[in-house]
Amino acid sequence: VWLQLARLARASLVPELRRQRRALSGLAYSAWVWLCFQMLAVPTLAAAALLRNPARGWRFSRAMARLFLRLCRLPLVVHGQEHIPASGPFVMAVNHASYLDGLILLAALAERGYSFAAKRELSQSLLPRLFLQSIGTDFVERADIKQGVEDASRLAESARAGRTPIFFAEGTFTRTAGLLPFRMGAFVIAAQTGVPLVPVTIRGARSVLRDGSWFARRGTIVVTVSAPLMPRGSDWNAAVALRDAARAEILRRCGEPDLTRRQQ
Repeated sequence: VWLQLARLARASLVPELRRQRRALSGLAYSAWVWLCFQMLAVPTLAAAALLRNPARGWRFSRAMARLFLRLCRLPLVVHGQEHIPASGPFVMAVNHASYLDGLILLAALAERGYSFAAKRELSQSLLPRLFLQSIGTDFVERADIKQGVEDASRLAESARAGRTPIFFAEGTFTRTAGLLPFRMGAFVIAAQTGVPLVPVTIRGARSVLRDGSWFARRGTIVVTVSAPLMPRGSDWNAAVALRDAARAEILRRCGEPDLTRRQQ
């Protein structure tokens, strides 16, 4: 009887010890990720305060982003770089899944006049504003319709002048896996200016760091740049068609369900 009890205890103890080891390993990894982030945030913010040139700010931040991913052993795989137009203006629309998405794009894209389109609320805090301004971010108003129209016109002029605005087309992200409906900003600007729209898909970032969680996990991140889409007109219908085509392409590559259908 005692031998049987000992065997039973051993049979239950070994899996529990394995689970505890995995949990401790995961906790240690998450702590390492945030330690790396804090260590690299200091020189990045210092450079943001000193560098007044968005091109230089992008290059420095890109180097820091790539170093962060390397230190955290988060493999970054980029497909479709050849689809980025070699010259001329275009608009980029990206899905949004994690707090890491901006950092991932910094690491994946070489500087060539990119500018993130970020919600204006981020400009109200000193450190985010300092960093985002250093890489040439355009702040967009979402609550005030009049100001939002003015911001969209400014971004359209910027696109005509050769800069490339990057839009997170969903506007936000959630803990639940899935692609949210797309906002129209990127597609209206592409249609009005007659420039190509390049869909970009980020896959794997949500599982590394989910919304509402500080617990980082290991994982591979894949960025796929799809072929440019040309608007067929400059009116609202052309913008809607461009949005639908870009969303279908990103949905096909992101590996997550369509949350629009679930909401219906």
